[in-house]
Amino acid sequence: MATPVIRPAHPEDLPALAALRWHWTLESRGAHPSSPQEAFTTHFTAWAQDHAQSHHCLVLLRDDRIIGMAWLALVPRVPHPFAPDRASGDLQCVYVTPEERNTGLGGELVTAALRLASELNLERVTVHSSDRAVPACTRSGFTLHPNLLQAVPAP
Repeated sequence: MATPVIRPAHPEDLPALAALRWHWTLESRGAHPSSPQEAFTTHFTAWAQDHAQSHHCLVLLRDDRIIGMAWLALVPRVPHPFAPDRASGDLQCVYVTPEERNTGLGGELVTAALRLASELNLERVTVHSSDRAVPACTRSGFTLHPNLLQAVPAP
């Protein structure tokens, strides 16, 4: 079995990434979405192409098969006199296939995303994590911050 590799996603990876997202939904919700997988793949692929400048995807591969992904969403910030070009990041959709879990690969994806954030000079990176992923995030450097708050908009 080959050593896993992390690299930026390529356009030809998008259908496989859509399949990961589809299976993740089945795994976490235990129910099939109302639309067919093919329709979701088409939508996902178009969305990823439309958002390629604002959402950077890293893929985790073993033997040329995608076994994980992590998305770093870039969020422009209001300029200030000492930093006219500011941005933050939001780590999204970190996923490793079930058979590859509990091996540290999720943490490697998180660490790779944080390296990318550093290369992009982002001020900070936030993450909304599942309970299962909190340890990987904290081992990679995420901490609770008392000034970072969240609100759910009213319908």
